[in-house]
Amino acid sequence: MNTGFDYLIVGAGSAGCVLAARLTEDPTIRVLLVEAGPTDGSWRISMPSAVGSLLSSDRFNWNYVSEPEPFLDGRRLTHPRGRVLGGSSSINGMVYIRGHAGDYDGWAKAGLAGWGYADVLPYFKRAENHLHGADRYHGAAGPLAVYAPDITRTPLAAAFVEAALQAGYGSAPDSNGERQEGFGRVDRTTTPGGRRCSAARAYLAPAMKRANLEVVTGALVHRVLLEGKRAVGIEYSVGGVVARAHAGTDVILCAGAINSPQLLQLSGIGAAQALASAGIELRHELPAVGANLNDHPDLVVQHRCLRPISIFGANRGIAKIVTGLRWFARLGGLAGSNHFEAGGFLRSRAGVEQPDIQLTFMPLAIKPGTVDDVGSHSFQVHIDLMRPKSLGRVTIRSADPAAAPAILFNYLADRQDREDLRAAVRLTREILAQPALMPYRGEELNPGPEVQSDAAIDAWVRRGVETCYHPVGTCRMGVNDRDSVVGADCRVHGIAGLRVIDASIMPAIVSGNTNAPTIMIAEKMSDLLRGRSALARDDAPVWTHPRWATAQR
Repeated sequence: MNTGFDYLIVGAGSAGCVLAARLTEDPTIRVLLVEAGPTDGSWRISMPSAVGSLLSSDRFNWNYVSEPEPFLDGRRLTHPRGRVLGGSSSINGMVYIRGHAGDYDGWAKAGLAGWGYADVLPYFKRAENHLHGADRYHGAAGPLAVYAPDITRTPLAAAFVEAALQAGYGSAPDSNGERQEGFGRVDRTTTPGGRRCSAARAYLAPAMKRANLEVVTGALVHRVLLEGKRAVGIEYSVGGVVARAHAGTDVILCAGAINSPQLLQLSGIGAAQALASAGIELRHELPAVGANLNDHPDLVVQHRCLRPISIFGANRGIAKIVTGLRWFARLGGLAGSNHFEAGGFLRSRAGVEQPDIQLTFMPLAIKPGTVDDVGSHSFQVHIDLMRPKSLGRVTIRSADPAAAPAILFNYLADRQDREDLRAAVRLTREILAQPALMPYRGEELNPGPEVQSDAAIDAWVRRGVETCYHPVGTCRMGVNDRDSVVGADCRVHGIAGLRVIDASIMPAIVSGNTNAPTIMIAEKMSDLLRGRSALARDDAPVWTHPRWATAQR
């Protein structure tokens, strides 16, 4: 039994790294951080354009596979999740988007005091070191480097934004500022020198020099140790050797939307029937553990590019070597970008108050379901549904902590999701048909010009939907133990000394990428754990389309 620790943090992902760093700023607090994966020393993690190799490899990746999805023609979808210091922030696409202010105000209206937009904005700012400096919406002194690309230097990206404006949408130069709805640049978590800024690089690396922080990698956690209705430690193994650690204050699960509910279930906390089926003794019944799984479904519309101005070629042969050597020599270039530099948010129909569709442009088309390009100059637009109603579940299969749980997202189970994605495909095609893209727009590669009717689009959507890598909700926050797992303080209902702090606690999915919100959640909770007053609320203005009730744009 390892003793002497105040906090045990399970999972060195986006939230775990933040908490380990912030808690150990107090030299009197001792923290043990355990991570199932290895350290994050690989150059592939540092190089933004190498993200495809991270997603297609299992070296730093759990590489989960879903159950057959009943509304996607029974397809099984691969779900990469980070298994390395930094977690998914070390293998993700590095897009920095916070979501819409209305998302967080919705959390607060559901009874979660302290989680409104005015409450969380100060924590987004505290985390951030934005390229353009501090203002009402951004910070410049935080650990997390946020880069703002200049889309005028990427002709295809600039043309895409201009096409959206020609289609009648507004300009949104900063989707993390006052106005999300509209089109403009897409910020990313990279340094100005073109290096990934993961949570491990931003938060954990500086903190690892502290004597009051111990980090153990290659540690598979088996279960949370309970004494009655109190968590007192964890059991884990390293290299097959089983060890235990004791928590003087709290055990904190930061293992993400798949692994945090899995660990609760392995510990006997969850729905009674699911635990019985896996041969686990019920220690505390919480039916919502593993339920409410949500993700942004992703589609891509692709075109051949008529001019040789996409990034095709830079990823092949001698050009690929030269591109890589420029990056290693710190001379910048294409290897330092994630190539998601332009995008926007729109509403699928009148009567939707805040954007429910996200479009992200990429100056190269990738074969769906792979990391390989289509073999020619091309471009694509990702279509992501922001607030899908379809929900799934994570359920353990057995008492073996090394066995992957059953993961079912239930994409498109809800009719409204199907209708909204169908509308989004048509709206995206309308943008791509605008004059600004005419000099570059070749044939539509995917879904193809023959896909026009409602039935044909719906069939293509079923064949084409993939994950957006944004699972949330499986340990959701709420006010009671019937339909939630943790309270507003992230403490597990009915269990003392046990909290969950990661994307799994989101009571509803945010309208945007989930990494920045996860970091914010951990920043906010670090103050609560240290007994500090919450940062002062900031009622920064938020733009809403004046005719949202009657107009789509």
